[in-house]
Amino acid sequence: PEVGNAELAVLRRVCAVEIPGASPQSEETSQGSGAHPEGARMKPVERVLSTGILLSFALCVAWLPQSGASSGAQTGAVGVPAYHMQVPDGPLPATVSPKQFSEPKIQNAYAIAARIKKTLYQQPCYCHCDRSLGHGSLLDCYVSIHAAGCEICMRETFYAYEQLKKDKTAAEIRDGIVRGAWQQTDVSKYQKYPPAPTRK
Repeated sequence: PEVGNAELAVLRRVCAVEIPGASPQSEETSQGSGAHPEGARMKPVERVLSTGILLSFALCVAWLPQSGASSGAQTGAVGVPAYHMQVPDGPLPATVSPKQFSEPKIQNAYAIAARIKKTLYQQPCYCHCDRSLGHGSLLDCYVSIHAAGCEICMRETFYAYEQLKKDKTAAEIRDGIVRGAWQQTDVSKYQKYPPAPTRK
């Protein structure tokens, strides 16, 4: 069955958290929740304990990308999401059919992903789904409907596709993704399905 707009809306809300400027802070976050009664002050010991708990939590979160990634995945420099250095000997997993979606850009993203699975398998995904979903590479985003609601996943995929057309290797494409070059990808050409041919 075709993925509905309500499902895509939920996916986009989840993924938008990772897109700089996509979702402004709520009043509660920016102004405080008002949990402490008026005039109440945190004691020094409580403050130290609270700081220690927060630091411990931060360290746990920082460890998640490596432990949550799929088997064989790795991370490069600090902050680089999980990816694979080379393709496996066996077949790669099937991606979701573009026919499951009605939006042309999403259809194009899934159609392209099915064609360049080996390349996407070797790319990190900067929506940091390795932390939240245990993904081992950008390809994992297309094994489910995750990428359909994530602008980051699709933009990286279009970037990888265009760089392949310029005869770039998977490693060279990964370097560009890590540098953030994918953010400059013009996605307007993918608003029709199928898209116009990409020139080298």
